[in-house]
Amino acid sequence: MTTPVLYLGHGAPPLADDPTWTRELAGWAATLARPTDILMVSAHWEAAPVALSSTTGAPLLYDFWGFPQRYYEVTYAAPPAPDLAARTERLLADAGMGVARDESRGLDHGAYVPLVEMFPEADVPVIQLSLPTLDPRTLFAVGKRLAPLRDEGTLIVGSGFTTHNLGWFNPGAPADAPAPAPSREFDHWAAEAMAAQDVDALLDMLAKAPAARQAHPRTEHWAPLYVALGAAAGGGSLANRSVIDGFWYGLSKRSWQLG
Repeated sequence: MTTPVLYLGHGAPPLADDPTWTRELAGWAATLARPTDILMVSAHWEAAPVALSSTTGAPLLYDFWGFPQRYYEVTYAAPPAPDLAARTERLLADAGMGVARDESRGLDHGAYVPLVEMFPEADVPVIQLSLPTLDPRTLFAVGKRLAPLRDEGTLIVGSGFTTHNLGWFNPGAPADAPAPAPSREFDHWAAEAMAAQDVDALLDMLAKAPAARQAHPRTEHWAPLYVALGAAAGGGSLANRSVIDGFWYGLSKRSWQLG
């Protein structure tokens, strides 16, 4: 079974309170064949050299502040994935990439928040891979090296946000309130570039996209898409479809399935 590759917007902890987005994520997961395991690449873990999270069941990382207590009580006890960790290490080592292990690090909210909605039974082994850099072509190369995991049933998920300017985030307005013009402009460009499979433009987003530096004052939430693109390209197809679109408090939640 060759699995697809996903890039999704992961939201913040209050995603769980949004009936539209949670329904969209659950509906998307229902269309996927059950994966053997899941490799998550979250915007919220940058570590070089590339690192892998706990294979021994470290607790979730509640890497956010100032939210109601109930968000710190969410659990997601997915099985650890030591076999996936070993396979990932081998693939990257064969490409001359050093790989570290961080057995103290559990899944961060960029990983577990969407997984709670998509695989609520928490019965699929999961491990998280760090972003070793924000350099687009390096991350694309990492993704290409990971592509063989797809033939073994691994679901590779890049978890970021298609636009991510927290200055636009207004929880006092409705979640589906009209988004700022720069957020809409960037989202439109991203949808067209993905549909055209224009990898060069996507990798050079800061120079090619309208409102790029407004949509991404820092590019860590766009960076997981580079890994996803590489994993799709390494499997021989950049065919993709936009599965979720629209905006959440001004931020584009557009998400794609590739391959």
